[in-house]
Amino acid sequence: MKVALVTGASKGIGYATAEALAKQHIAVAIHYNSDQAGAANLQKKILAGGGQAVLIQGNLSDPTTPQLIVAKTVEELGSIDILVNNAAILTDSKVTDLSDQMWDDIIAVNLTAAFKLTRESLPYMIKNNWGRIISISSQAAKAGSKNHAHYAASKSGLIGFTNSVAKEVGTHGITANVIIPGRIETEMIAVRSAGRMDEWLEQTPLKRLGKPEEVAALVAFIASETAGYITGASLNVTGGLLM
Repeated sequence: MKVALVTGASKGIGYATAEALAKQHIAVAIHYNSDQAGAANLQKKILAGGGQAVLIQGNLSDPTTPQLIVAKTVEELGSIDILVNNAAILTDSKVTDLSDQMWDDIIAVNLTAAFKLTRESLPYMIKNNWGRIISISSQAAKAGSKNHAHYAASKSGLIGFTNSVAKEVGTHGITANVIIPGRIETEMIAVRSAGRMDEWLEQTPLKRLGKPEEVAALVAFIASETAGYITGASLNVTGGLLM
C-alpha cells in the first residue's frame, strides 16, 4: 500500500485530497495544526470506509516541524510515497504596509515548509524508485493578488521549486507537479468574498466557485500510476480564470 502525507488536511482542499487518496487505497497521514476536530473527523471517515489513516499535528511555522512530520509518517506508516504540500496561510496587507514579520511568516509556511518536507521525503522515494511530489499553488501565483503580494510570491515560488525538483529526481521514477486552484469554496475564500462575489464570478468563465473535491480529483490522478509521465507541470483548476 502506498503512503501519502497531506499537509493542512483538516479542512478544505487538504481534507478532500486526503479523502480522495484514501479511496484509491492509499494510507494517509493527515497533518493538521490547530483543527484537531476536523482532522479526527476525516480519520474517522477514512477508517469507517476500510482505509488507513493516522493523525500528525505540527505547526509548520516552526522550522523543525517538517522533519518531525515526515519522520512520524514513516514511523506510523512505514514509508512515504506521495507528498502533498497543501498547508498554507493567508494574511492581508498592501506592500507599503507589509512588515518583515508578515512576509517571513507567509514564506515560512507556504514555501519553506514545502521545501523542507520535500527534502525530508525524497530519500524514501529515491530508495523505492517511485514517488510523487504535489504542491498546491494558487491562481495568485500567476495573476497576482492585490494586498497579497507576499502570498502570491510564496505560491509562485512553489512553481520554480517544483520544476527544479522534477529535473533532479526524474531518473528515480519520481514526478513533481503543481496544482493551481482558482477560487475554491474554502474557509480562506469565504472570509474574503463579502462584496466581491459578483466580481469574482464575472471574471470566471464557468461562473461559479470550484469545489475542493474538484481539486482533489486532479491531485489523486497526478498521484496515480497512470500519471507517471506527467512531471514539471503546472495544472490549472480555475474554471477558466487562468488560461
